[in-house]
Amino acid sequence: MVRAAVLPAVGAPLDITEIDLPEPGPGQVRVRLAAAGVCHSDLSLSNGTLRQPVPAVLGHEGAGTVAAVGDGVESCSPGDRVILNWAPSCGECHFCARLSEPWLCMNANAGTTVPHARTSSGEDLYPGLGAAVFAEETVVPEGALLPLPGGVPLTDAALLGCAVLTGYGAVHHSARVRGGESVAVFGVGGVGLATVQSAKLAGAGTVVAVDVSPEKEELARRAGADEYLIASDTTAKEIRRLTGGFGADVAVECVGRGETIRAAWNSTRRGGRTTVVGIGGKEQQVQFSALEIFHFARTLTGCVYGNCDPALDVPVLADHVREGRLDLGALVTERIGLDGIPAAFDAMLAGRGGRALVVFD
Repeated sequence: MVRAAVLPAVGAPLDITEIDLPEPGPGQVRVRLAAAGVCHSDLSLSNGTLRQPVPAVLGHEGAGTVAAVGDGVESCSPGDRVILNWAPSCGECHFCARLSEPWLCMNANAGTTVPHARTSSGEDLYPGLGAAVFAEETVVPEGALLPLPGGVPLTDAALLGCAVLTGYGAVHHSARVRGGESVAVFGVGGVGLATVQSAKLAGAGTVVAVDVSPEKEELARRAGADEYLIASDTTAKEIRRLTGGFGADVAVECVGRGETIRAAWNSTRRGGRTTVVGIGGKEQQVQFSALEIFHFARTLTGCVYGNCDPALDVPVLADHVREGRLDLGALVTERIGLDGIPAAFDAMLAGRGGRALVVFD
């Protein structure tokens, strides 16, 4: 039996309890978690914004040590340090094989519908986003693991599994920020802070961070933001003032709200680029006129998992960490135990803090 945070039903409070986790079967690996990040996507799974079979063990951003392997597993062994990949690509579908876009893999989330454990009463449990890292241990397919390069602290490495890949990819793969360009980042939680760091890593000129919380200014500036704005009806005008009157070259939206996406679009110059990484509900609508689309010649782009190939991007990120160019610890505002996850959800709803990190003994 292992302790885990279980979502008994959509919209229900998390239950911190013991679950029955089986030994790994063929092609599976059991991982002892060192840490797990509390991501807004977990909140979206819990409230039904994203679909998830229940009851489920949530959590998808994690790192740990291989505890046991099933028959046929060749890529890792007990004792190996690994990062969880919550969207492992199949390598065979239309997006993987023909388009070389593994972040859009048609089968990446197939594991979410397959029970991976049982409650203490024998009821099937499903793995949140296929990873189920809000637990002391988890069992996942071999393909859902990435080797952790040396020189990266195991606990902080959990952030590479989602927040950092997403923020880095939004800047480098989706928006393709070039040296000297101005960047506006809307929302500075864990992903937003990673986006700010990644923009500076790309050689951006002025980086403007925008959030509803005055308390996040210190976090944003520590991550590399040159300017900090409290979100308001005049945000786009203020960003134009800070960028020579033209607007930002790039805006990255990390919130997932219709009004924030619209504000990000408004804040960019003619010909500017807006990348949306925030996950909003289908009720969040954004409206544009045909004339403004023609006149401003801006682009609006969605971004899934940072448009990353984790197998290629994680080693690059690890090198940045080792060389001091990327500070994983700067994203973390609270280190908690499993019992602290409900309060971390409340903090996200209230717009407080960066990333809360569940640290296991």
